[in-house]
Amino acid sequence: MASNNKDGGTGAMPYDQSWMGYGLVGALEAGAIAAVVGFLMFALLTRIGRSQGWSMAMELSWSYVVSMALAGGQDLWNLFYFNYGRLQSLQLLRIRLAAVHDADNLGQRVLFEFLGAGIGVYLGWLALGRRHPT
Repeated sequence: MASNNKDGGTGAMPYDQSWMGYGLVGALEAGAIAAVVGFLMFALLTRIGRSQGWSMAMELSWSYVVSMALAGGQDLWNLFYFNYGRLQSLQLLRIRLAAVHDADNLGQRVLFEFLGAGIGVYLGWLALGRRHPT
């Protein structure tokens, strides 16, 4: 069973993934976490953006980018690394895979994190950000 590396190396997420499920259940949990992060990032960046005179598009886009980086950045990096990184040996691959929670469903988890971050930002916009014309 794979576990997270607690020393900040490969597989270190801003949150502990050892409690998460595997397969579709784990992907849904990761998506839900990303949705909460997206909502909170939109709430925070809307307050900052309005005081700085940002447009709604800037608030939405930065909220999505920051929430995706926080909620799924390490999973996205692992997906990129396993597809394009040059692994020198089978032992190195085993070490890297052991540090990733549910490596078999990494792509599915990244997809759900993308969707969750977008849904969270959208729900934040619905709840907090719609500006009504006067």
